[in-house]
Amino acid sequence: MIKNYEFRGSHFRKQGELQAWTQQVEEPALEPDLPIIDPHHHVWNDGRGRYLIEELLADINSGHNIIATVFIEAGAMLRKSGPEEEKAVGEIEFANGIAAMSASGHYGATRLCSGLIGYADLARGDAVRPLLEQLIAAGNGRFRGIRQGVTWDSGPASKFGARQVPQHQLLDPVFREGFAHLQALGLSFEAWQFYPQLPDVANLARAFPDTNIIVNHAGGILGLPPHNGKRDEVFRVWRENLHALAQYPNLSIKLGGLGMLYCDWDFHLRDVPPGSEELAALWRPYIETCIELFGPERAMMESNFPVDKQSCGYGVLWNAMKRITAQCSAAEKAALYRNTAARV
Repeated sequence: MIKNYEFRGSHFRKQGELQAWTQQVEEPALEPDLPIIDPHHHVWNDGRGRYLIEELLADINSGHNIIATVFIEAGAMLRKSGPEEEKAVGEIEFANGIAAMSASGHYGATRLCSGLIGYADLARGDAVRPLLEQLIAAGNGRFRGIRQGVTWDSGPASKFGARQVPQHQLLDPVFREGFAHLQALGLSFEAWQFYPQLPDVANLARAFPDTNIIVNHAGGILGLPPHNGKRDEVFRVWRENLHALAQYPNLSIKLGGLGMLYCDWDFHLRDVPPGSEELAALWRPYIETCIELFGPERAMMESNFPVDKQSCGYGVLWNAMKRITAQCSAAEKAALYRNTAARV
């Protein structure tokens, strides 16, 4: 999660400013009846601004048929006291509270936070097992897995992460001791890394063929130095790394995150955000490559909100995705927008 909030001299917009900015471009929803499970979003109320149930609903109620969502850890609402390693349990308690509010039906038909992904430091090795069990209990039947971001890069992108990590943490034997407990507990692993690190994910998938691994944000495209000005080269290396990953059947991929500032488009610098046609044209090569390599049965569309809100509105984002997949069959769309997320 970006903490520095500054790219190319432009400050990260907080929620109130973002809402006014994105509302300048609103579009009727394309294919409004298509059921969508949004498998990747956050909620928080901290230095990044307020993004709680009301703000999430304001985005979701944009005309698209969002039937359920999955909450992903973002370092929000950690416990103030207690053992350091257990503070992340507070985030799951917090998100589960939003899920319970949504399940009452008082906030509409969408089942918000119906799945929960938390954080645990797998680098603690076997000692992480009791924490995993606490997270499962705190999720009250909704807890699905762990995300431990391992984003490392030789340029400035690393310093914007929530945690500083070694370059090859996924290869560390003690990390893998902790990782080995996931499959036994029925938990998945959300793999969040940058595209040069994808070979480490392949190594992990090969070593743990029965663990459900979900590659975040289309594999982690970078446009910040030293990757800036090299989109074609970055695309080539990214595609080669994804091609190597796709051979492992325990891997699936989330298609999104392309609105993050890491990608270094210029959307966040504009007075008016882009529309879905422009986004679809720029994002199409990445989305279509992921679908080509993994197939619709192992690919799922994500919003990554409110992080991707730095580039566009929620409804506009889904319109862009639907423009990209306009030629897909009904069965392929069902997989991309709902079924893969439900299964994975």
